Amino acid sequence: MAVLLGIAFIAGMVTAVSPCVLPVLPLVFAGGVAGGARRPYAIVAGLVASFTTFTLVAAALLSALGLPNDLLRNVAIAVVAAVGLSLLLPRFGHLIERPFRTLGRRQPGDVGGGLLLGVSLGLLFTPCAGPVIAAVATVAATQRYSVSAVLVTLAYALGAGAVLLAVAVAARRGLDLHPVRARAPLVRRVLGCLVLAVAALMALGLDTRLQTKVPGYTRALQGLEESATAAARLHELAGGRKAAIDETSELDDFGSAPELAGISLWLNSKPLTVAGLRGKVVLLDFWTYSCVNCLRTLPYLTRWYETYRDSGFVIVGVHTPEFAFEREPSNVARAVRELGIDYPVALDDAYETWSAWGNRYWPAEYFIDRRGHVRFAHFGEGAYEEKEAVIRELLADPELPPPVSREVEDETPTRPQTPETYLGYARIDRLVGSPVVPDDEHAYELPEFLPDHAVAFGGRWTIERERAVAGAGARLQLRFLGGRVFLVSGTAGGAGTVDVFLNGRYVRTVEVASHRLYELARTSPGRRGRVELLELRLSQGVEAYAFTFGS
Repeated sequence: MAVLLGIAFIAGMVTAVSPCVLPVLPLVFAGGVAGGARRPYAIVAGLVASFTTFTLVAAALLSALGLPNDLLRNVAIAVVAAVGLSLLLPRFGHLIERPFRTLGRRQPGDVGGGLLLGVSLGLLFTPCAGPVIAAVATVAATQRYSVSAVLVTLAYALGAGAVLLAVAVAARRGLDLHPVRARAPLVRRVLGCLVLAVAALMALGLDTRLQTKVPGYTRALQGLEESATAAARLHELAGGRKAAIDETSELDDFGSAPELAGISLWLNSKPLTVAGLRGKVVLLDFWTYSCVNCLRTLPYLTRWYETYRDSGFVIVGVHTPEFAFEREPSNVARAVRELGIDYPVALDDAYETWSAWGNRYWPAEYFIDRRGHVRFAHFGEGAYEEKEAVIRELLADPELPPPVSREVEDETPTRPQTPETYLGYARIDRLVGSPVVPDDEHAYELPEFLPDHAVAFGGRWTIERERAVAGAGARLQLRFLGGRVFLVSGTAGGAGTVDVFLNGRYVRTVEVASHRLYELARTSPGRRGRVELLELRLSQGVEAYAFTFGS
């Protein structure tokens, strides 16, 4: 657990030096300069407390009420605007700071005002923390680590807060405050204008657009974070300590692999067990067939299986469903057949193997040696040559053919892109326009303005927990960044159509029948890196689950 908390702390620090935090920095800088010496600490304390609370409570509350998660952002804009007005209008500032006067500050706006600003920043900072929110949500879904979810979120907030506190303190110490205090009224008005400008920038969606223009200079740090997370998960899997290290190998030994549990059906194989596979090198791959990240790893998995199966190598694809339609054996069997997968696939519909392994990701790959010990893990796409090197080392066969990973085209995205966008009310975020009416057909109106990375409904829809079902005149708009855009979709019966428009121009009509991932459009190479407006017009009965993206 201590290792996971350390990783969460580092992840928070990484987020605090990423482009996502740019809208927060002017507020932290301004707050650090203004007021007394205790103000920067009050700001960060308020941020840590409010971020932790909002992350753990707000998502569940909004889901229960059927409200869009983007409501958090709208409230954040209102709070930041109130802070700006409090600087411009001293009487208004005294009014909203009144509840904090019992905190014992010596001057108005010192501790209480700092806490208020920190609380607003915690709300504003919540959208930056997509990875930790997803991890906490997955932990909560297993109902196994509720205390851990709180501690991990708090550690993440403390990591971000440590960096932001350094910014606030540096801003204060780097300025001669005597001239600033001599012109206090003017300074308050300037800072108030800056804070209001941030609120206006957020209201127009320009802050997210700015993030896409800033180079992804933290990508290397994020890669280190993912590697550390993999090591932490294996550390937890091994009960908090590693087994004796094989001195003939540089790979760590994390002890005996957990057994496969609760498998409802096997495809391409008779039932297998980890114990029965001893003597083989095994790659255990957690995947699901509508996950675009999983699909991009398949060419490597199938090529490795073809290349090394005769040398004692086995892949077991553990299919753990994300959506209800992925629990249907016929759907999975059809996908396995169409994707050309020949290795054994285990259907883990009840998440029993997922839970036994403590897994949290699609895709996730665990490498098991001939003794049945876990030796390596990787979460997500990429690192294909490294993973093939692990396979070859564990096989330890001098007669192996040459490595093959470089012969497969790597489609892992390398540019910034819009995050996966869910359309059911349980996980929808960045929704603008009409609020969700859960589980009932309702008429929705498209907004006049759609911010970057936001989604909106138009026409009649029935929005359910994990999907949105199109009614009469159904339309979807999405302002996205990415070279390719996909939709997880299907129909309750028969076939349907999706007319695709890009920046107002008709692109194509997609025929929708079986539940799977459909490619909607590709942007022209000359426009890669630009935000595009996608509009879909869906026939009645078409089900939309999630948008995903690629380079």
